[in-house]
Amino acid sequence: MDEETKITLRLPTELHRWLTAQAKSARRSLNSEIVYRLEGERDATVADAESPRHRS
Repeated sequence: MDEETKITLRLPTELHRWLTAQAKSARRSLNSEIVYRLEGERDATVADAESPRHRS
């Protein structure tokens, strides 16, 4: 199992409502939804950085 770190996160109310709705729609917990979205953004950022147009 991957190591985990517990954090306290403050979100604007509207963002929390939206994320909660997205999680429910995807049948995920709020925590899983946040992790899913952050991992997706991380993977996209890494892929973009590794693309040929960003290499010197």
